[in-house]
Amino acid sequence: MLNQEFRKKFDAEPNTFKKQAIKGDFLYFMKKMDSIENTALIGALLKVRNLEDLESIKMSKGAFRERPGNTAETAPDYPGGINTLRQEVADLIYVDAVYSEAKTVKTSVAFIVEKDGSISNVHAQGDNFTFNRQAEIALYSISEKFLPALTKGDPARFQFRLPLTLTMAE
Repeated sequence: MLNQEFRKKFDAEPNTFKKQAIKGDFLYFMKKMDSIENTALIGALLKVRNLEDLESIKMSKGAFRERPGNTAETAPDYPGGINTLRQEVADLIYVDAVYSEAKTVKTSVAFIVEKDGSISNVHAQGDNFTFNRQAEIALYSISEKFLPALTKGDPARFQFRLPLTLTMAE
């Protein structure tokens, strides 16, 4: 809807300089919207992390907690394969929020693939804090569930690690 309104205003304007100003306003507005969305996603990440921490505290107070293991007969599989997962994560990373003086930044994202194929406990470790947070947000935002790992034919939790590299455009 916003795109259509800006397009109407742009098409109705006969002056070339004013058209450029309208286009600049649109691009500035969209960048601000991206920034607001990113702030909301960071807030959601913090909420998810807090809930996971609370759950682990509850579980450690006497209840048996099943540890994820990688002794499964089959590893979890993302629909379309690992390259599809990598591409989706890459598309979801908000690059404008990654601040780095280095041209290339790397992180390794560890997470648990649960028995139902959902993911939890996403933690990125790398030298760049902002890239780590964006990678975590991207992992929590993927659209599909994994096909879970199997142990003796039953779904099992599985710890997964996904290395990521971002090369910044100059």
